[in-house]
Amino acid sequence: MKTALVTGGAGFLGSHLCDVLIKDHKVICVDNLFTGSAKNVEHLMKHPHFKFIKHDIITPLEIDEKIDFIYNLACPASPVHYQFNAIRTVKANVLGTMNMLGLAKKHKARILQASTSEVYGDPLEHPQKETYRGNVSTISVRSCYDEGKRCAETLMFDYHRQNKVDIRVVRIFNTYGPRMALNDGRVVSNFIVQALKNEPITVYGDGSQTRSFCYVSDLIDGIVKMMHQDYIGPVNLGNQDEYTVLELAQKIIKLSSSSSKIVYKPLPEDDPIKRRPDITLAKQKLGWKPTTPVDEGLKKTIEWFKEHV
Repeated sequence: MKTALVTGGAGFLGSHLCDVLIKDHKVICVDNLFTGSAKNVEHLMKHPHFKFIKHDIITPLEIDEKIDFIYNLACPASPVHYQFNAIRTVKANVLGTMNMLGLAKKHKARILQASTSEVYGDPLEHPQKETYRGNVSTISVRSCYDEGKRCAETLMFDYHRQNKVDIRVVRIFNTYGPRMALNDGRVVSNFIVQALKNEPITVYGDGSQTRSFCYVSDLIDGIVKMMHQDYIGPVNLGNQDEYTVLELAQKIIKLSSSSSKIVYKPLPEDDPIKRRPDITLAKQKLGWKPTTPVDEGLKKTIEWFKEHV
């Protein structure tokens, strides 16, 4: 049985990934529990093939047993959290990725980097292909995350070229589903929490900015497929269906039977106006595309939030 190490394994995406991997891997879940929660993996703690290590990958990690796969998901992914300590966010992306690449080199493991659509910045190309180099700022309040992830990709490819480390890189677009942090400030969780409390739903700007929303199980399926094929990437993973933020708010009000009203506030600095992946490459290389309709995914997510709000 092969061993997979998942950094950020107690987080939203990481915990779902652990659930899938535990079916046929030994799983080592590494998380500092800054944005992750032990509750997300509580059901796995007594599994004979699951091990949890509380650790911040900013500092090197020593693992005695042989590791075959490393999924590097460790980094705050919402503006509220990654701007809370911007320098630490940069460190997680740069020092953390270097430490995991060092571990991959030592164990001769294949390593997958969870990069992000944020590497495209506020894109001038729409939808965004992997060949697009981005329209990004090095000095905005979002740069700790955006530029940190861009540097992490650079490190992955340099370790691959220089040290022959076996890498995979995916660029993840907006993802939603059960186990999202209630306070993470992302648009889906914000709207659902406000709707369930019948509070005003906060839309930034005029709500015309667009996003595409991928359900978590589809995204995890894409990540696992990426790890187990020969193309190193980068590959976009996301849903091509595009909605305005206002349309999303209206959907959530309807699906949750909420009495919330929509209120408008100024758009945050450097908030992208359009964001939608071109997933042609994922279809060609992975045989992957999302299959969960947004309304169905939102219903499942709302049900989970009802139990936790």
